[in-house]
Amino acid sequence: MDNFSPLADLLRPKTIGDVVGQGHLLGEGKSVSRMIAAGKISSMIFWGPPGCGKTTIAKLLNDTVGGKFIAISAIFSGIADLKKIFEEAKGHQKTVLFVDEIHRFNKTQQDSFLPVLEDGTVCLIGATTENPSFELNKALLSRCQVFQLKPLEGKDLDILFEKAHAFLGKSSAFTNEAKERLKEMSGGDGRAFLNMLELTLNADQEITSELIEDILQRRAPIYDKKGDQHYNLISVLHKSMRASDVDAALYWLSRMLAGGEDPLYILRRLIRFATEDIGMSDPAALRMALDAYRSYEILGSPEGDLALYQAVIYLATAPKSNSVYVAQKNVSSFKSDYLNPPVYALNSPKGYIYDHDLDDAFSGMSYFPEGMKRIKFYHPVERGFERDIKKRLEYWEKKR
Repeated sequence: MDNFSPLADLLRPKTIGDVVGQGHLLGEGKSVSRMIAAGKISSMIFWGPPGCGKTTIAKLLNDTVGGKFIAISAIFSGIADLKKIFEEAKGHQKTVLFVDEIHRFNKTQQDSFLPVLEDGTVCLIGATTENPSFELNKALLSRCQVFQLKPLEGKDLDILFEKAHAFLGKSSAFTNEAKERLKEMSGGDGRAFLNMLELTLNADQEITSELIEDILQRRAPIYDKKGDQHYNLISVLHKSMRASDVDAALYWLSRMLAGGEDPLYILRRLIRFATEDIGMSDPAALRMALDAYRSYEILGSPEGDLALYQAVIYLATAPKSNSVYVAQKNVSSFKSDYLNPPVYALNSPKGYIYDHDLDDAFSGMSYFPEGMKRIKFYHPVERGFERDIKKRLEYWEKKR
């Protein structure tokens, strides 16, 4: 056994059937399995988080077609490297080129693949942790199938746990809580799970959650402030608040802050949320979000973090309404730029009634363009402050 090889590498699957997880692609009758059955693969992009099997599956797919496998990383390769590979590939019947971190290639580098994919010189398998729709050229994407790989689930990690013990020929006294904690800390990353497991297996005592925390000193959160995690977590925070799930919102907020996200970025999203998802149902929500932003600017971290948590709690528990958002969309899509305002609304006092001169300060005059029927753009909901607004609008409508 190679003493320097990590457990994750030693346990790397030898056949497609050995792969743990990704049943939606590798299960019977699924897309990738059909390619294998046909003995022919086409260019593809594997999109998924770290440790989900992108590299392993690429190698095993190459084995099924008997191609020449070349693996490079876009971080360390350039146009000259690609040209050399393409030139060598012309002398082989089938060359499978695996490019890790393919999203790191710039437009020119990505465009260099187009002719060799078009004439079949190489079959490309790209791997990326980023959304290909945003990071890869449309021309390259149109020549590749995109397969999304998922983080490993708890049951998948259980299989890896058993495989590791069988391979090493030893048993360990893991408590159930310790095993679950290890799975949680892996974040669905199979490679990280096995590497952490390998560290804990050297302990000559019962392995508890506390011991795991002590040995591993907590795994650094998987979080890329410029990648998919950045957008995914702010999205789920937003949706948690929209669903009034305050505890879930606090969880995702804590995850983002622990991962090093810029609190002001989160606070800017809270300001947007206050207008988009709460709006007039609680006008104070916008003030709360703005005050939290200002508080953090003054105090910084960690003192200012509390204002952020307070704002998330307030927004998540506030009554919800997207009526302002809908009203904006409604009136923005209405095209009547050619209509003139009514004469009495201009500087001329002729025909104008000053609303404050009336007992209830309401004249009932229409201020839509002349000849245009009234249109309802704003529809308040029966929640929070908008209940009162709805009553006022209905009262004024009757008086008209």
